[in-house]
Amino acid sequence: MRQTGRTFVAVAAAAMLAGACKKDAPPPAPPAPEVAVVKVEPKPVPTAYDFTAEVQPYRRVEVRARTDGVIESRPFTEGATVKPGQVLYRIDPVRPGAAYRSASARYQNAKRTLARLEPLLGQNAVAQQDVDNARADFDAAAGDLAEAKKNLDDAVVRAEIGGRVGRTNLEVGGRVTGPSDLLTTIDVLDPVYVSFRPSAQQLLQWHQDPDSRKLIQPGSTLSVEVTLPDGSKLPRTGRLDFVAPSLDAVTGTQEFRAVFQNPDRLLVPGQFVQVRLKGFTRDSALAVPQRAVQQALGRQFVYVVGPGDTVAARDVEPGPWSGNLWIIDKGLAPGDRVIVDGTQKAAPGRPVRAVALADTATTAPESTSKLGASR
Repeated sequence: MRQTGRTFVAVAAAAMLAGACKKDAPPPAPPAPEVAVVKVEPKPVPTAYDFTAEVQPYRRVEVRARTDGVIESRPFTEGATVKPGQVLYRIDPVRPGAAYRSASARYQNAKRTLARLEPLLGQNAVAQQDVDNARADFDAAAGDLAEAKKNLDDAVVRAEIGGRVGRTNLEVGGRVTGPSDLLTTIDVLDPVYVSFRPSAQQLLQWHQDPDSRKLIQPGSTLSVEVTLPDGSKLPRTGRLDFVAPSLDAVTGTQEFRAVFQNPDRLLVPGQFVQVRLKGFTRDSALAVPQRAVQQALGRQFVYVVGPGDTVAARDVEPGPWSGNLWIIDKGLAPGDRVIVDGTQKAAPGRPVRAVALADTATTAPESTSKLGASR
């Protein structure tokens, strides 16, 4: 009985000691946080390039008078659309009219003289020399009449082409001294040109790639899109139709020009717009979702799951965007596991449980080069 009591006390003391030890033991380590990763592999990625561009008229004609005189009327509205042959200016016709009437009289007189002498030549009533002189006078009078008629017609200045007429430089009552005076201009606005200038560095990058080199030739399949100043997209695309043969010595850029249909006149000469060149492809590109790239203290980096499922920070140099992806030019290698979701739970040296990212936004139809607009 006494032995049984001592046994009970011993068991109770052991239980109390075990409980005290269990209470003082550290809590178990929490499980490694779960993060979603993508494994980067080289693949072709469609890319695009953005540039600032200027709208230019498809054709611009300077309107000048071929004769001098005072402007009597200007029957057009500045900024309106004119048709070929439409009257733009009427110049005082008194002087060219008088010259025309004088030339007409000389022509008629020479014509009658020649008509009178030619029949007499067959009758040997006049000398051949007299007939030849009369014929020469007639031809000279005909030439003078044609020139006088042209000068009279030039007193009425007409539109040579159809398009939008600009401001007038001379108003009614102003004196035109001749062709040196620019009266106004006419612009053809449908179609219209959009001109942009890639830098020499950008051109070198394109020329180093055979596929890109083909795209920057006039008539290629390169698609040119325009974003208007209000941020809206022009509802049609243009095609490259001209590339300057040399660089501009001042700016170090080369002019590219695309042609656009413009029936709604949304593109206006002198307007600045944004163009996007589509059709390029970056081969063997390493790309990650944009949200995987972190920025802090002037550096850009990603979290990579390394050996032992521990996190490491990796500085990167991002290139152009590609839809929801960001092409990484430097800092990543094929096979790297980059953390996309759960970065707030990741820290360098910390273990994580990596799972594959289930996100349909890890592919993109095109890439946009932000650097293209500034190069």
